[in-house]
Amino acid sequence: ERAGRMRPLPEWVHRGAIVGIQGGTEKVRAIYEKLKKLGAPVTAFWLQDWEGQRKTSFGKQLWWNWQLDRKRYPGWPRLHEDFAKRDIRLLGYINPFLVDTKDAPERGRNLFREAVDNGYMVKTPDGKPHLIPNTDFSAILLDLTNPRAVAWIKNIIRTEMGGNGMSGWMADFGEALPWDAAHFSGERGADLHNRYPELWARLNREVVEGLPGGKDFLFFMRAGYTNSPRYSTLFWLGDQMVTWDEHDGIRSAVTGMLSGGFSGYSLQHGDIGGYTALSSPVLSYFREKELLLRWIELSAFTAVFRTHEGNRPDENLQFYSDEEALAHFSRFAKIYEAWGFYRKELVDEAARTGMPVARHPWMEYPADPAAATIRYECFMLGSELLVAPVTEKGAVMVRAYLPAGTWRHLWTDRPTVSRGEWMEVDAPLGQPAVFYRDGSSAGMRFRGVLMEQGLIAR
Repeated sequence: ERAGRMRPLPEWVHRGAIVGIQGGTEKVRAIYEKLKKLGAPVTAFWLQDWEGQRKTSFGKQLWWNWQLDRKRYPGWPRLHEDFAKRDIRLLGYINPFLVDTKDAPERGRNLFREAVDNGYMVKTPDGKPHLIPNTDFSAILLDLTNPRAVAWIKNIIRTEMGGNGMSGWMADFGEALPWDAAHFSGERGADLHNRYPELWARLNREVVEGLPGGKDFLFFMRAGYTNSPRYSTLFWLGDQMVTWDEHDGIRSAVTGMLSGGFSGYSLQHGDIGGYTALSSPVLSYFREKELLLRWIELSAFTAVFRTHEGNRPDENLQFYSDEEALAHFSRFAKIYEAWGFYRKELVDEAARTGMPVARHPWMEYPADPAAATIRYECFMLGSELLVAPVTEKGAVMVRAYLPAGTWRHLWTDRPTVSRGEWMEVDAPLGQPAVFYRDGSSAGMRFRGVLMEQGLIAR
């Protein structure tokens, strides 16, 4: 009640995959044709490089000068029109930083220079623009306590993003305010640091609510604070490594989702396949195929099903890299769509009560001490479904905790009676361990939809 409730997701989100692609108009159209051929439900293309891309030591990053790159995306209006006919949305990317483009005049207006000339950025204690390093470059951060700065960036988002037909965007960053930063309001960076993500979320919320059909827009954030659920429309789990581990890999995505659910972040999802790959003489991590396929399975049972190419798109395996990965992705996009009827119920429940869509089993079984020990091994979707994702390389079985009662295996419909115990469950590729309560109308309907679509045998 204090932090606010998250509003329901737009209806279109539930229809299928949000496909993250970089590379320009032709690449987007080519990948769409592959997905269409397989009948994959696609509800949006998330084009984070809409404003241009450049190469740094970290990988491929963006220009942070929020204007449509018409050379990279020629024929953008036609792309938007063609997808709109198919009820497919376009999404973009923005953050509260600006990069100086003085050496790249082809980028159009130099928003960095406009912000500096008008004093729209946070400053150093001696009143200079506070340059914040990020990989190979530095950027200024907008002063969100300055009403003129807020109005200025709102107008840019409205015209460059909303005005170019986008139905939403990733509202990235928000966590990097320096502690010694000086602000228009007179507040110190140390005092404002944690609240800055709330200001960034509120700004984006006010933009979308001021656009025609505002409730049909979506923006998703990674940074947050106490009141962020009041403003944000969706959260994602940040930049996991492309690894299996529990500290910053696939397992940490589950842990983050569950712990966030306790904190009012009721609508969450993650980057399919993880984000951060590394290349160095000491350590190298790149997304491998098995990890990607298992992450696809995991994400099909979260609030939103969205891919990310990662910081090194050309070196990471992608869902479109080969026919097997593409078919696996298409199948689980259909599975995600198939339980959309129940997901909508859970999203509405989240808006009313704050209960998360994906929740820690202890939230449903608070009197069960064993349920409280679960970390990343399993989670529930509402009260009716239980998911135990495969998060170990080479595994074809998982260790899942089934609370007391009778549970039915989604893929075979076999019943399992549990007294509240850990069990070894078969989980071959393509059939992650998913159960529903015996007698559950949501579970039976979900299974029925899967049978109708030929995704499981009758």
